[in-house]
Amino acid sequence: MKRPLQISVVGAGSADSNLYKLAKEVGEQIALRGGVLVCGGLGGVMEAACRGASEAGGLTVGILPGPEAKEANPWVGVIIPTGIGHARNVLVAQSGDVVIALPGERGTMSEIAIALKTGRPVIGVRAWGDIEGVEVEVDAKNAVAKAFEFAGGER
Repeated sequence: MKRPLQISVVGAGSADSNLYKLAKEVGEQIALRGGVLVCGGLGGVMEAACRGASEAGGLTVGILPGPEAKEANPWVGVIIPTGIGHARNVLVAQSGDVVIALPGERGTMSEIAIALKTGRPVIGVRAWGDIEGVEVEVDAKNAVAKAFEFAGGER
């Protein structure tokens, strides 16, 4: 049996309604294709993506920076409290076969850099096109389709 594709979703820790909707759509598309969503497990983009995946029947994994499981957003199915702070960004980036990056700040940028450094494909959704190696898509459906294409479907 092949394992499902793991897609790390990274982005801002807070999200306005437009970004929340986009992230939720990314999560939903990952779940509808049978992928596992991996993220940092907190709010903003992470919460929205987990919510979309969870509501579509998918599995979500949150790798938390802190030591307490209660810090996870309510849509995380598998909670991994680490207590290692920002170092957890390495785990988030490395856990995905592909990384989908939504708008964010320095933490998101660090996850993108780690992914690219370790040879993982990175797809930016309406963001990060100025970073060499990031493929940009304009919507959730195309971004997730490209992620599955890059990774060869199921693993």
